[in-house]
Amino acid sequence: MARDSSATKARLLDAAFSEFAAYGIAGARVDRIAESAQANKRLIYVYYGNKEQLFDAVLQRALETGSESVPFDADDLPGYAGAIFDHLAERPELMRLVQWKQLERPGTTDAEAESYRGKIAAVTQAQRAGRIDPELDPEDLLTLVLGLAQAWTGAVGGAAAGGPDAAWDPARLARHRETVVESVRRLIRPPRAAD
Repeated sequence: MARDSSATKARLLDAAFSEFAAYGIAGARVDRIAESAQANKRLIYVYYGNKEQLFDAVLQRALETGSESVPFDADDLPGYAGAIFDHLAERPELMRLVQWKQLERPGTTDAEAESYRGKIAAVTQAQRAGRIDPELDPEDLLTLVLGLAQAWTGAVGGAAAGGPDAAWDPARLARHRETVVESVRRLIRPPRAAD
């Protein structure tokens, strides 16, 4: 019977995602990943090279999934921030993975930088068209929108921290989401013309 390498790779990536989110790159153990994926440890090295390259593959897949699930729309930054909030609320371990990446591998990959540049260009165009406050630097504005969208899941003591109050109460979650969306709405609102 032939082995299904795509299914094995998917199981390895899923197991590695959980392992890296919990322990970071340095603390993750290849043995635990292989055991969780019900795969031979050797396959990690065959498919991904080493633990760091496996982390890169996990992070790349997470970023691609996020980009597909939450398409960027410079004309609806409040909606974009709300969609990011929803995406992270459904996957609190994603924020932990990103935090580990920033701690253990600070800096930006070429793909991340290119994606960011594209978003900044779209914000700049929306500012020129008068749909977004033109007084704010587009890079600062995008950083603030992303920060607001991620703030609750990444805050110390928040749900991503996994503390005792980390339960995602739907009513509380809805209030936090609305605060994020309204904050972005106010942030980007173009100034009114003087009467």
